[in-house]
Amino acid sequence: MPETALKQRLAERFREVNGDHPMTPADDAYVSAQFVVLEELCTALGRDADAVRRLMLERRLPLPGYLRSDGAEMVPADLFALAGEAGGVDRLETWFVAHWSDPATGKEEWDAYLSGQYVCLRSVTPATIRRKGRLTTAIGEAMDEPDPGSPQWLRRLHDMIDELDALEPEFTAYDRLRFDGPVSRDTCVAGPRARFPRA
Repeated sequence: MPETALKQRLAERFREVNGDHPMTPADDAYVSAQFVVLEELCTALGRDADAVRRLMLERRLPLPGYLRSDGAEMVPADLFALAGEAGGVDRLETWFVAHWSDPATGKEEWDAYLSGQYVCLRSVTPATIRRKGRLTTAIGEAMDEPDPGSPQWLRRLHDMIDELDALEPEFTAYDRLRFDGPVSRDTCVAGPRARFPRA
């Protein structure tokens, strides 16, 4: 299949998953600073971009995180790192799912990983995915039962917020469109910091 057709199919799959939302110049600038163009990454690593697109369409590697307004497929610089740790693309799913004690949960996380939507993490690994989940849950629980009169409670809350802040990038307006509302940085970092400032 010609490259143009593969690229078109990948763009169609991306929009099926994320919806069809416009990328603004600010979105493009953010994405260009955080991610790399798939073809440029493949050239730098001696990989065939067409072959990588096929792996994405076959649900063996994650979709691009973004499509820039010029159509460039934007991916993390470490796109191939997990496959390398797993011993190859053929072993990646089994290796990834095994990081969860419940296979059903592991499969759900694998599907989420393949969507390319883990743009909420600076580095996407099973460990960071699990840690983000624990932190967002714990921050939400703390917010549900606040004890602002307790210095220990406030210190613990801000320790969790700071750790999540270090795991997550800034996000961009496009993300709030495709995720249909506030992102975790809004609800678990900026919001709690504004509501419960440090002592």
